[in-house]
Amino acid sequence: MVLGKVIGTIWATRKYEAVKGYKLQFVQPLNSRLENIGDPIIAVDTIGAGPGEIIFYATSSEAVIAMDVNMAPVDASIVGIVDSVNSQINSENLL
Repeated sequence: MVLGKVIGTIWATRKYEAVKGYKLQFVQPLNSRLENIGDPIIAVDTIGAGPGEIIFYATSSEAVIAMDVNMAPVDASIVGIVDSVNSQINSENLL
């Protein structure tokens, strides 16, 4: 799972049948210091997260597990909202 921040919502009037009923969110991936890493992605919101919230998401084939379907064309799913982050990592310990 990866940390991220919801930075926007995508509105779609037509969706693939398996993702109907789910919001699509723009998510900015974050590191443990809550700094941006990489480019934003699109994730299916399975829990009701909103813009500005820190979340964690699953990617790859595991992304579909959080949904109530067996198969869907999904690369990332939001699976939790973060209440707090307590990291002991500092810049000297990073590779």
